[in-house]
Amino acid sequence: MNFIVLWGVKGGRVGKVFEGLDDDLRRFISRQHVFFVATAPLAADGHVNLSPKGLDTFRVLGPTTVAYLDLTGSGVETIAHLRENGRLTVMFCAFEGRPRILRLYGRGRAVEPTDAAWAELAPHFPELPGVRSVVVLEVERIAISCGYAVPRYEYAGDRPQLTEWCEKKSPEALSDYRAKKNRTSIDGLPGLPSAG
Repeated sequence: MNFIVLWGVKGGRVGKVFEGLDDDLRRFISRQHVFFVATAPLAADGHVNLSPKGLDTFRVLGPTTVAYLDLTGSGVETIAHLRENGRLTVMFCAFEGRPRILRLYGRGRAVEPTDAAWAELAPHFPELPGVRSVVVLEVERIAISCGYAVPRYEYAGDRPQLTEWCEKKSPEALSDYRAKKNRTSIDGLPGLPSAG
């Protein structure tokens, strides 16, 4: 796997840039219990969004393609930003083991259950209640950095609240919720197409 080593001002190694996700990076991703997604609208006064994600929802589909299962939530910023400009960054950071931060930069898109690509993507994920889309990222830059300042935490387990909340709602109630909460972003950008 080809990569470029970046050097700090004192000659210390501070990071690497990879052309694709190799076995080591895939193992690192599989060990993480949380990841973060960041997007932004084009407008200079728009809100930058940063969301934590968990559960068993992230998959590496190829050397430069990843995806995550997007569950019903109170906002729709990521999807709205992807619809407007496609820019997406995913970040993993090690809270256990050796320090490391991995960032995946690229162009993303949301695939809903009614889209043609759904049948190909859905089998990669567990069946979880409240699914609204799969977010696919075509990765253009893969970079790791030290993560020396990230504190250590021990994983105690997944929180059950989101899946329990979705299980208590009928498909119609979830659809109504998404129509109220996922139609537009906080900046008024179009959100989830099926919520419109």
